[in-house]
Amino acid sequence: MASEKMKELGALKKLLNDYMNLSERINYLKEIYEMAEEDPSLMSELEIEIKKLKEDITDFQIRTLFTEKEDVQNAFLEIHPGAGGTESQDWAEMLLRMYIRWAERKGFKVEVLDYQKGETAGIKSSTLHIKGPYAYGYLKGEKGVHRLVRISPFDANNRRHTSFAAVTVYPEMPEIEVEIREEEIEIETFRSGGPGGQHMQKNETAVRVRHIPTGITVVMQSERSQHQNKENALKILRARIYEYYRRQREEELEKIVGPKTSIEWGHQIRSYVLYPYKLVKDHRTGYETSNAEGVLEGDLDEFIKAYLVYLKKKG
Repeated sequence: MASEKMKELGALKKLLNDYMNLSERINYLKEIYEMAEEDPSLMSELEIEIKKLKEDITDFQIRTLFTEKEDVQNAFLEIHPGAGGTESQDWAEMLLRMYIRWAERKGFKVEVLDYQKGETAGIKSSTLHIKGPYAYGYLKGEKGVHRLVRISPFDANNRRHTSFAAVTVYPEMPEIEVEIREEEIEIETFRSGGPGGQHMQKNETAVRVRHIPTGITVVMQSERSQHQNKENALKILRARIYEYYRRQREEELEKIVGPKTSIEWGHQIRSYVLYPYKLVKDHRTGYETSNAEGVLEGDLDEFIKAYLVYLKKKG
């Protein structure tokens, strides 16, 4: 518990230091602007610095909106394609790349805990472990169904397709917050790769862990070590159990994050349209941008900020 308080205190100190730093940079750019009026050659440098300052101010504004104790934690982010085979699996991999790019831009450490490749293209599922202060706070609004509209690269007739993928996000919680008793779980090991898979391993390195009281099940098979797969599975299980009971306490059982989310029309939180026009729109906040390529390259901060402001107004 003390370590968690220290983490929170460290994050607050950083927030204060960043505020002071932003104030200094604003004053510095005011001076550069006055100089640029006399020397236009300084204008290009000024524009670069202003753009970077705007990004850092947005990030600072986002961090002032974190209010839940879970916000400071690392995050687990899972992606599952909807129906549609190759098309949806390719979209799921595009989202995976988007979140990795976003996390790297924020300076977070990203570990791919699980990666199940699709038969033709894309992925069947993937789990990321994103480590850094407030990783969960940033990403919690990404939970939900993401919808893509584009001309399919897999359609010989160049027809427009709509694909769906579900994103779930959990805070990584310390063991002291979520106790898992041995008698409450069932652990099963099996060979990674599935029946008949060409990459099947001879040893049973894959692990399936089931939490009996809640029915929550986690499968982990990416690592070559059974011990590592078990350790990762228990971390994710702890995060899911915490989320399950937190939601239950809030009497919002219909919003429990998990496999019951319907990956279809009417449930999407955000649409990414690449054809016949380009637009990314969040259906909860109304925030939108035509810079679809930028968003898919990880430019998510304005969407994250809009969602946190939306949450604050609702609360």
